[in-house]
Amino acid sequence: MSTPQCAVKKTVLLVDHRDLLFNHRGGPPGGASVARALSNEVSPNMGVGFARWEGAEVAWTVLYDEVIFVIEGCFNLCANGKRYKVEPGQMLWIPEGTELTYGGHALFGYVVHPGNWKELHGIE
Repeated sequence: MSTPQCAVKKTVLLVDHRDLLFNHRGGPPGGASVARALSNEVSPNMGVGFARWEGAEVAWTVLYDEVIFVIEGCFNLCANGKRYKVEPGQMLWIPEGTELTYGGHALFGYVVHPGNWKELHGIE
């Protein structure tokens, strides 16, 4: 009879956006920067991070499902001919394949699924 293996316990993580390295993603004009809060080693299933938008407009087609939740400021998103104005306490769900433009002046959090979308799409 074999001995059952013990389950590996994962540690709860506390992440503060002020401790993260933000990478430039857009501008000028304005600026846009993003910081991944959880690496693929922590969770390949979902990508989680923070972003600061300071007036830049960045066009993109999402290669994942995404949720954006605004912490402070006002975030703007244009998609499918519609403009969304997202304020603190509000969130957006954006389906994979959506062509959009991110904009506004905000600090927001995001969650994407799958977290390893770059690897799946051969991007790096």
